[in-house]
Amino acid sequence: MRNRRALTIGVALIALGALGACQNGDGDGRAAADSSSSSSSSSSHDAGSGAGAGSAEGQPAAGDLPQAADMASIEYYLDKYTECLDLMTGEDYSGGGTAWGEEEAADPSWGITQRAVCQDGDSRPIALLSVPDMKKFQTAALKDGHASFDVGQDFAVVPVGDDTIRELEPSDLAFLTCDPDFTVPSGYRTKPGAVEGCVLTDYVPSG
Repeated sequence: MRNRRALTIGVALIALGALGACQNGDGDGRAAADSSSSSSSSSSHDAGSGAGAGSAEGQPAAGDLPQAADMASIEYYLDKYTECLDLMTGEDYSGGGTAWGEEEAADPSWGITQRAVCQDGDSRPIALLSVPDMKKFQTAALKDGHASFDVGQDFAVVPVGDDTIRELEPSDLAFLTCDPDFTVPSGYRTKPGAVEGCVLTDYVPSG
């Protein structure tokens, strides 16, 4: 009887030990899986934050400016920040000289391949310009002396309404001017344009 009781106790102890080992193993496995999942999530979040920070730092560096292959793409980009309604070609626009660029678009020295006009929320015009050769465009702007634009890599826009000008400030467009009297307050970023005498900046003066 004593031997049978000792044998029973021994078997019970072995079974308890095995159960404890299994539970510890499961806990360690879950901890490892949780740690791996947390590490993966953290790594993904950091990579996304890094990419976002990198895209914002370069403004107004030319390589960070938006691109638009056609008028529909420019219109789509503007609609992210302001209203660009009733888009029409420059030839179809009947508002006369209220939209910038009618004469300039007809002058080959500006390098404007397409011009269109849309209306902002106050029915004021926004000129959309397709400019594949930005150096040529800036050369003409420098000769003009006082024209200014919001520019991407290969397009420019000229809003008239001050509300629209302000609504475009958060965009990645840069303000381009070749005005020799233009000054930028401290704290704003500037970069030389494609032509000496022109400047890109994130400072936008009042209209």
